[in-house]
Amino acid sequence: MRNFWLIAKHEYLKIVRQKSFLVGTLWLPVMIIGVMVVAILASLGQRGDLPLGYVDYTGLLNTAITLPLDASGKAPVAIQAFPDEGVARTALEAEKIQAYYVIPADYMQSGSVQLFYLNQRPGGIAQDDFRSFLRANLLAAHPIEIQKRIVEGSSITFRSSDGSQELEGDNMLGFLVPYVAAFFFIFAVMNSGGYMLQAITDEKENRTIEVLATSVRPGELIGGKALGLMSVGLTQLGIWVLTGVLALFVASFFVPEVQGVRIPWTLLVVVALFFLPAYALTAGIMTAVGGMVSDLRQGQQITGILNLFFMLPFFLISLIMTKPNSPLIVALTLFPTTAFVTVTMRWAITTVPLWQLAASWVLLVVSAAASVWLAARIFRIGMLHYGQTLRLKTIVTRLRAEQSQRG
Repeated sequence: MRNFWLIAKHEYLKIVRQKSFLVGTLWLPVMIIGVMVVAILASLGQRGDLPLGYVDYTGLLNTAITLPLDASGKAPVAIQAFPDEGVARTALEAEKIQAYYVIPADYMQSGSVQLFYLNQRPGGIAQDDFRSFLRANLLAAHPIEIQKRIVEGSSITFRSSDGSQELEGDNMLGFLVPYVAAFFFIFAVMNSGGYMLQAITDEKENRTIEVLATSVRPGELIGGKALGLMSVGLTQLGIWVLTGVLALFVASFFVPEVQGVRIPWTLLVVVALFFLPAYALTAGIMTAVGGMVSDLRQGQQITGILNLFFMLPFFLISLIMTKPNSPLIVALTLFPTTAFVTVTMRWAITTVPLWQLAASWVLLVVSAAASVWLAARIFRIGMLHYGQTLRLKTIVTRLRAEQSQRG
């Protein structure tokens, strides 16, 4: 058992110390931080320092009506009335206002409003403030509760009939997280799977694997490598998730829309339960391929085809979104290589029955254990056929011979 942990530690440190790993791991956090910085800077300039002006030809607007503070506690943009368009344009050219609206006399019939600005159009939040101001004036004759409700709008909650799934209309994170999780898994499969394949084929080519085989059992060797490389993938995902959470936390102080974001914890639990065995299945498959081939290039050709079995749900995304409970999608839920991605993508659309989740997870765990067990034996057979590509018939024959000897 000691050799198992030593191999796992060695594989983990060997990968994380490489420059390619650091670059591949840090590019996403840097991109997330960059996007958040741009979003925060854009949000800070959405209202602007200058007030908005308006010219009202309907006689319905009253600047005495004030809007409440927004979700972040900031006051709305100042709004100033002008008697005619000439005065408003003079104020605009003198940069006393950032823009002005013209509400025509037939506004109640046409609903059209004109916006005039010089070099830069007012930010979206400033325009939203004026729309709220316009609604508040049109609703001035109604009770304050009605005014507030219409100005704030409604929040729709989507809930399954059995109450097992709930998604609020203003919480887009609950809809996006399943697809982000599926994308990260595919990225981890291709990235870490390549690490595993390279680790096996390199040691076969330089003959160091024969030295290792004299001191450790194949099961310990393969299991240690799988655990070490799985830890590499989890380290990457952990850094990415932590960066995303911190970015959302910081952005919530500057971007009001982010404050309503709620993390779908139930989904994250399902993702964690499915990710580990799915990753172990990947490690077993890649190790088996590495034990069968004679060089890295040949292994990459085979794994390129095998990766399609993990990515298959992405090719059927339209079917998943329109018919998430169809027999084909249920079959993909139960099939080990497509289970993780299909379950997470279905989660955003429909309620996945508990029996399907349980059956899918059990099949995935059994398949992952079988793949690691089989990989260790294929690896041992491959050592006896150095420099040769193992054929499926040879593998089956050797496994049967070993089984008969034990029997």
